[in-house]
Amino acid sequence: MTVDSKKSLAGLGRAELAAELALLGAEPFRARQLWHWIYHRGATDFAAMSSLARGFREVLAARYTLDRPSIAAAQTSRDGTRKWLLRLADGHEVETVHIPEEDRGTLCVSSQVGCTLTCRFCHTGTQRLVRNLGAAEIVGQVMLARDALGEWPSSKDERELTNIVLMGMGEPLYNFDNVAAAMKIVMDPEGLAISRRKITLSTAGVVPMIARCGAEIGVNLAISLHAVRDDVRDVLVPLNKKYPLAALLEACRNYPGSSNARRITFEYVMLKGVNDSPAEARELVRLLKGIPAKVNLIPFNPWPGAPYECASDAAIAAFSDIVFAAGYSAPVRTPRGRDILAACGQLKSASVKSRASRLPVPAAL
Repeated sequence: MTVDSKKSLAGLGRAELAAELALLGAEPFRARQLWHWIYHRGATDFAAMSSLARGFREVLAARYTLDRPSIAAAQTSRDGTRKWLLRLADGHEVETVHIPEEDRGTLCVSSQVGCTLTCRFCHTGTQRLVRNLGAAEIVGQVMLARDALGEWPSSKDERELTNIVLMGMGEPLYNFDNVAAAMKIVMDPEGLAISRRKITLSTAGVVPMIARCGAEIGVNLAISLHAVRDDVRDVLVPLNKKYPLAALLEACRNYPGSSNARRITFEYVMLKGVNDSPAEARELVRLLKGIPAKVNLIPFNPWPGAPYECASDAAIAAFSDIVFAAGYSAPVRTPRGRDILAACGQLKSASVKSRASRLPVPAAL
């Protein structure tokens, strides 16, 4: 077995890890030990696993690695936001962002190389879908962030990484099996130990998968709404042509576990002259009736060649006031990381153009 053919154990679920060790004839408790070292201690070298016999460590090192995705580039914004361009084993790249706040630290995780969708206001949507990320590549983003932040073991108090949002590159519900497998590792109390209540999955509205998401992983749900009429949303979020507003909102009403304590977040990017009128704010209130909801109003984050402008501060404030007056929380999200294109809707692999002629085009998913 060559070095290049070694499999990384970082990112494997419990059953997969146990299966690998069974191939070596190792006792079942060895899988539990490895799980602790990989996901609680964050080990990057088998030699550090002091509770394992030296001979067993040598066997593991000869056959496996503990590699995460590698950092191709790292940027830090003036506001402390950090963005990593991660290179995967096949040479493709994705972006991951850490957003520090006073009461939390949120990691924005990608689920695809490129994106399945073509939302008009989103920079990622201008990058064609290359492939889905595997579960290990999704978990690897969390582990790499923990490495960079110095937050091992995972039970460390006052973490800088407390929350995860699946809002990076890609549509998570079009890669649900891998996303679910990854989040089960992230949520495991004996591993990365991030509560499902601290994890939010954002979707543009893949209606048939919403119920399954709630039933199988039960994380918080966020909907990229951005319009209150089908004709406008058909343009902004073309997926709406397949799953229109009525179907999407019905799925939200039935989302397992939603309640006043666990409200569904509706993301609404504010576009000048497109979706920012008082009439549309009132229609949004009408649409949300019966759904435990909060609204995040997102000032449009510009990117090179963007076809829209951000709504004015006055228009955003008036929109927010109408929604608040109806009893829904409607804060205006403070843009973070704009100067390094790390804000909402700005993620795109920086090297995608220069690499396009060199990378093989995979078969359609």
